[in-house]
Amino acid sequence: MPSTVPTLWLRRGRERSLRRRHPWLFSGAVARVDGTPAPGETVEVRSADGELLARAAYSPSSQIRARAWTFIDEPVDESLIERRLAAAIAARGGPAASEHDAACRLVYAESDGLPGVIVDRYADTLVVQLLTAGAEHWRATIAGLLPGVTGAQRVWERSDAEVRSLEGLAPRVGPLAGDAPPPRIEIREGALRLWVDVHHGHKTGAYLDQRHNRSRIGELAAGRRVLDAFCYTGSFSAHALAGGAEVVLAVDASAEALALARANLGLNGFAADRFELVDGNLFEVLRGLRDRGRSFDLIVLDPPKFAAIASQRERAARGYKDINLLAFKLLSPGGLLASFSCSGAIGGELFQSIVAGAALDAGVDAQVVERLAQGPDHPVLLSFPEAEYLKGLVCRVG
Repeated sequence: MPSTVPTLWLRRGRERSLRRRHPWLFSGAVARVDGTPAPGETVEVRSADGELLARAAYSPSSQIRARAWTFIDEPVDESLIERRLAAAIAARGGPAASEHDAACRLVYAESDGLPGVIVDRYADTLVVQLLTAGAEHWRATIAGLLPGVTGAQRVWERSDAEVRSLEGLAPRVGPLAGDAPPPRIEIREGALRLWVDVHHGHKTGAYLDQRHNRSRIGELAAGRRVLDAFCYTGSFSAHALAGGAEVVLAVDASAEALALARANLGLNGFAADRFELVDGNLFEVLRGLRDRGRSFDLIVLDPPKFAAIASQRERAARGYKDINLLAFKLLSPGGLLASFSCSGAIGGELFQSIVAGAALDAGVDAQVVERLAQGPDHPVLLSFPEAEYLKGLVCRVG
């Protein structure tokens, strides 16, 4: 008896990625669609010979036409969603694994078998992003399950990332469970206390992928003059000061971010004469520091995403080279540059090549002494290398 489930039939020879358990199916691989699946509805994906390869969420507006929930013959239902949520949280130590005021990522989309679903924990509040048609389809189910599997009674939605528009989805912000969180939530990061704005902050409120790297910068900062470029709300600066930095100059183009950075530094009791906050365009500020002969012993470059897609790669490469060139010129002999890229379209090899070109143009010899990446709460599924996006190089100049 023929299946009544909507089915995506692949073009012959286009099943290889699904056999390797890569969860994305692009529109060009689809020969035809049987049925009229709604956005986010579960469809069967079959080879040209009729073999069932996956059950996936259908997304008619996206070039990624379907995202696989499962590669075996099992139902996609509330039970599957609950198992995946519980497994993701257990892999991070369970609901009570860390202090009640800590922050971490609990669910990382495809890497945890839940395409498009992000769940971040800030103290007693969960912040959720539902970024794909499939995630949106299961929105009510996810909202109903999270309090039970995490113990958190406040779940806030920040589904306002631009990527939702590629799925034909409008932004959503508001409560999913419980009441709205306060304007600022205080979290703990190591020995530090930090404020997070989950209403208006970047991503879900903070850059949790850099938590371990911020701690490492604290270890490297002792006795050094530090420049924290693209400082956002001052988390790298706070760790540097806690680690014994002599002085920190923090720069960002957002007055709102700098106001929260000042609050964060004050929250931890750092003396005002140990840090300076500068509101300005980073490229212009760096050139001004160079022209005034300033130098630093440790520079952190953590810019926003310069290249979201491959077509932006060339322009992004120029931007990364420019800021790294300026940073190398501001380093004192023996100084360290911690340079990051969160652009998925800029791979690790290309990023190192860009930084190497910047050092060459700056006329300095530099060594890579350490490589940094996203934290373990942002795991990379081996069959989904796109999950690995954050790259960091610690370079020492001669």
